[in-house]
Amino acid sequence: MQVTHNNGLEMESKETSISQLWSRYASYWPWFVFLLLLAVGVAAMYMRYSIPQYESTARLLIKDEKKGVEDSKGLESLNLISTKKILENEMEVLQSRTLVKEVVNNLQLYAPIFEERKINTWLEANKNEVTSWVSKKAPGGLPAYTTSPVIVKVQSPDSLREVKKVYFTYNKPEQKVIIGADSFPIKEWVQTPYGTLQFAPNTRMEDSTYTPAGQYYFSLQQPRKVIANIQDRLVISSASKLSSILNLTIRDEVPQRGEDILNELLTAYNVAMLKDKNTLAANTLRFVEDRLNHVSRDLSGIESKIERYKSSQEAVDVSEQGKLFLENVSANDQKLSEIDMKLAVLDQVEHYVKQKDNNSSIAPSTLGVSDPVLSNLLDKLYELELEYEKKKTTTGEGNPLLSSVGDQINRIKPGILENIQNQRRGLVASKSNLANTNSSYTSVLQTIPKKERDLIEISRQQSTMQSIYGFLLQKKEETALSYAANVSDSRVVDRASSTVAPVSPKMPIVFAIAIIVALAIGLVWVTLKELFNRKIMYRQDIERLTNHPVIAEISNDKSKNPIVIGGVNSRSFVAEQFRKLRQALNYLGVNTTNKKVLITSGISGEGKSFIATNLALSMSLTGKKVVLLEMDLHSPAISDYLNISSDVGISSYLLGTREPEEIIRRSEVNDNLWFIPAGPLSANPTELLTSSRLQELLNYLDGIFDYIIIDSAPVGPVTDAYIISPYCDATLYIVRHKHTPKVLVEQIDKNSKVNILKNMAIVFNGIRPRGFGKHHYGYGYGYGDGYAYKEKRKQKTKTSFKPI
Repeated sequence: MQVTHNNGLEMESKETSISQLWSRYASYWPWFVFLLLLAVGVAAMYMRYSIPQYESTARLLIKDEKKGVEDSKGLESLNLISTKKILENEMEVLQSRTLVKEVVNNLQLYAPIFEERKINTWLEANKNEVTSWVSKKAPGGLPAYTTSPVIVKVQSPDSLREVKKVYFTYNKPEQKVIIGADSFPIKEWVQTPYGTLQFAPNTRMEDSTYTPAGQYYFSLQQPRKVIANIQDRLVISSASKLSSILNLTIRDEVPQRGEDILNELLTAYNVAMLKDKNTLAANTLRFVEDRLNHVSRDLSGIESKIERYKSSQEAVDVSEQGKLFLENVSANDQKLSEIDMKLAVLDQVEHYVKQKDNNSSIAPSTLGVSDPVLSNLLDKLYELELEYEKKKTTTGEGNPLLSSVGDQINRIKPGILENIQNQRRGLVASKSNLANTNSSYTSVLQTIPKKERDLIEISRQQSTMQSIYGFLLQKKEETALSYAANVSDSRVVDRASSTVAPVSPKMPIVFAIAIIVALAIGLVWVTLKELFNRKIMYRQDIERLTNHPVIAEISNDKSKNPIVIGGVNSRSFVAEQFRKLRQALNYLGVNTTNKKVLITSGISGEGKSFIATNLALSMSLTGKKVVLLEMDLHSPAISDYLNISSDVGISSYLLGTREPEEIIRRSEVNDNLWFIPAGPLSANPTELLTSSRLQELLNYLDGIFDYIIIDSAPVGPVTDAYIISPYCDATLYIVRHKHTPKVLVEQIDKNSKVNILKNMAIVFNGIRPRGFGKHHYGYGYGYGDGYAYKEKRKQKTKTSFKPI
């Protein structure tokens, strides 16, 4: 049961907090409405004048070795120079400055053309579907990518001088561009004040009959700035984790321009990849042709030698033994030649590995070397060097990615050199064995007649050269076939296409952001306004700064009448609050036995006399005899409230010049309310209160009246309340909304340790309506001026009390 009770308290506390927050901000609803209307107006203006953005998308398939994208066997047999790709590397290459610069130069994006006009019919010219944007004023110029009759080319884009606006007109009959007083022909390089330019017909123009509403102008921008802008807008991502398809996306004000940028980028990428492969194939083909020329010369020399030998020695035929010897020796010699060629290839590979400095160039062919380890190592080295060159163009020298690739290159080179040394040792050993075998054959040859022996020796050389020549010729044809059948390692899946409707700005998002910002500004303004207020604003402020209870809240009365209860005011909201205060005195133990109530405050102007007067009147309305003491001898005010003379009073009694029955006056407000005025002001009012006659007076009144209400001076400037409090049964400490400093409330508990105000409670007075409303008393706990008081508002009559 205890747990259930605690949960109920927590839920009630949360509901109270929410209610308080709502009460704090809801009364400022006109301010929030103004901010919302302003924000919606700004959002509407933004939507009206902003130029929409369209999104263009293209898709590219990459042959990634990690994701299993391979060609068919037939295509792979033709594409002998193919290199594997890594998807992440190709994404970086596509965004590299080199490729984007080529796109900028090819599309002349460094020289954009605009149309200066007010009516935004350009949107209709570019997108017929977006007719709602027609007749909208746009500041500045509108892109004329597809509407301008000409385009502007710069002979040296890298050295152009930036120009913001160059106005021109186009004379179509004469095919001339007019800038100021100068005219320039199209399709020719001309000298202008802005550099060497060429004006060419715009092949992208969609409507040749289009008539501009304003004048055309072009600007010249540094290509590096345009490149950086495109790189920022270009988004390249993988279609999925397992896919090797790349999605290329860019946003642009002109859909056609966005599509052209993506298509030109794909073209430049494919051309660059094919150029690399063609360079590798050409290098291999050149190496094979060089070897063929060398072998061809050697073979021609041997054939001439055979012809001369047979002619001079009349050697026509050889014996059967010579034929067998020739076959064996020829086989060995062919192997020796192959070994020599392999050694020559190894020398070239070793020279390639030792001489290179991480620069990307074409690796030598491993023609004749069948070791797969060496081939794989060389392929890996070449791919790393290509990657090094590509990253070098897109990153700085000290970039960790570039250094990592350089380290991989340096680690793989020793392995290649060691493999070459191992193969060289094996080939040298094989060559030595073959030489020994040939020596044994040579000894047998000694028995053959000299002519025949000489002829066999020459024929053996011829046979060896013929074998080498045929091998090289075969490799030449294979390389030439691969060169001719060279295909790209990527394929365009979808060429660029743009969205039909603009993707930015989106009306729901713009208005949602505007509304959120407006609400945020309103909340911050209200919070800061009340946060930096050093006065007491909320009942929570009082409860946070002191441990004394707040037993009542009294709203501010606009009538300025000091008497707000009784007569025609009996059903008012403030009157009801005084009835609640009267009832709350039971909490302090006030009754007909403990009847003396002291009312004080921290500083003047907090309404203690107002509270004392109306509380006393409220208690007298119950039929009890109540006496109200004006014991603020410094600045009395109740006498004026009740229209009672203060010629004699408490000061007169304390001075010993009057008796109690002489100073007690009946109030004209109510027959049960009696009043003792302050009397003539004294030079030392505080010392008067220390007189023993004060206790005698209170004892006398205690025997006559049911309740005694005492109005005392504030405790901040004087100590009167601390002198009177020991004779009283309860103390009401008045705190006024937006008047009492927080520091005074904070000092209540500290002062109570030295100067005690007996049985003290707090009354929160003068609560004003919050915000712009008239009935939101949200500074307390949100008590409403409920059902019984609506008819009093309708009356709108001013109430006043006249003496009875």
